[in-house]
Amino acid sequence: MVEHVILVNENDEVQGEMEKQEAHLKGVLHRAFSIFIFNNKKELLIQQRAKIKYHSALKWTNTCCSHPRVGESYLEGAHRRLKEELGFNCELQKKFDFIYKAEVGDGMIEHEYDYVFTGQYEGEIHINPLEIESVKWINLIDLKKDIKLHPDNYTEWFKIIFENYEKYIEY
Repeated sequence: MVEHVILVNENDEVQGEMEKQEAHLKGVLHRAFSIFIFNNKKELLIQQRAKIKYHSALKWTNTCCSHPRVGESYLEGAHRRLKEELGFNCELQKKFDFIYKAEVGDGMIEHEYDYVFTGQYEGEIHINPLEIESVKWINLIDLKKDIKLHPDNYTEWFKIIFENYEKYIEY
């Protein structure tokens, strides 16, 4: 199935749609969401992208991120992708939204109007090997230190989002 993204302007008003890879090659602004899931120890679940991903393969990133489909809200897309990538669902709360643009390698540019959601989960995780190589829970202080020491191990958008996200969380 060829996936499309929803093109928007800087006010999140729909401007059309485009095939996902083409949008990333052209760096066109489109809708996206990023999910941060915590456990009761306040650790963040991060994922290592699958080695077969067409960009940012094997890099660590936030719990889950993707794009809402045409006719789907940001929140509906977030719940869908949690199930598809990690095999679970949980309550999600929107924390903030923002626009970012980042080169992610292989001529790809992420230019996204991004909704950031958080949630809490304690149950089993069943990763989709087409999407995820591995997952781990990490303390936010340790994560911040590791991003500084090894920035190339993390996706560009995760570094941007984490920097923006810090003001919305407590350590």
